[in-house]
Amino acid sequence: MLKNIPPLLGPDLLATLRAMGHGDEIVIADANFPAAFLGPKLIRVDGRTATDVLDAVLTLMPLDEFVDEAAFGMAVVGDPQAREPIYGLFEEIISRHEPGMGLSRLERFAFYERARQAAAIVQTGETRLYGNIILKKGIIRPS
Repeated sequence: MLKNIPPLLGPDLLATLRAMGHGDEIVIADANFPAAFLGPKLIRVDGRTATDVLDAVLTLMPLDEFVDEAAFGMAVVGDPQAREPIYGLFEEIISRHEPGMGLSRLERFAFYERARQAAAIVQTGETRLYGNIILKKGIIRPS
C-alpha cells in the first residue's frame, strides 16, 4: 500500500498514468464500450464506476491547460444536444480537481477514433449509459 494514492488505482493503471506525457490521452470507459479490440492497452477495473475511476485518476493526473478542451464525453447517438445524467457528475468531478475546466462531447464514431490513439483504455463496470470520457494529460509546473 502507498499513502495518498486511491486504492482502486492498481499497478498497471498507475504505471500507465506515470508513463504518459503532456498531451497523451487516456479513456475511461463504461461496461458497454468496445475496448478490447480498438488497439490501445486495456486496463480493467471491473466492479467500479467510471465516476469513481475519474475521481481517482484526477487525484493524480493534471488535465492539459494549453488546449481549449481536455476532457471529452461521448455525445448521445441521434441527439447530440441531450444531456445524460452522468455528464453532470463528470463535470462536477472535473471542476473539483481542475477548476475552470469542463466537459466537451464527441460524436460516437469520432470518440472511437480518438480512443484508438489513446495511451490506454480503462474499462470499468459502469452501467450508466454514455459513461465514457477521454482525458488529455497536462503538466505539473515546477514549484
